[in-house]
Amino acid sequence: QVQLVESGGGLVQAGGSLRVSCAASGRTFSSYRMGWFRQAPGKEREFVAHINWSGGSTDYADSVKGRFTISRDNAKNTVYLQMNSLKTEDTAVYYCAATKFRTTTPHLYDYWGQGTQVTVSS
Repeated sequence: QVQLVESGGGLVQAGGSLRVSCAASGRTFSSYRMGWFRQAPGKEREFVAHINWSGGSTDYADSVKGRFTISRDNAKNTVYLQMNSLKTEDTAVYYCAATKFRTTTPHLYDYWGQGTQVTVSS
């Protein structure tokens, strides 16, 4: 069982940066691949980024590639999403999730956090 709690969301101007964090409980965190997803009002939840167990392999959605960086610290049971050059279209609730697979598909993630709101103003 893994419990996930996101933090670090907020309001930022376009072009700015923000880092969101996801703290995990449980001793099995390092055995899970982790992902970040986001959901804007009226839209489906979409994949943002994925990282493997060690942090040595990452995947990104094309819309955030080159601007966002996913990382993890297994000693702290935490995964991060550093977001730079933010755009108004990045506004959404951001969720972290845990999976055993290298996947961008939400239903293949076993555990989810409650989400943190990121709002980018123009």
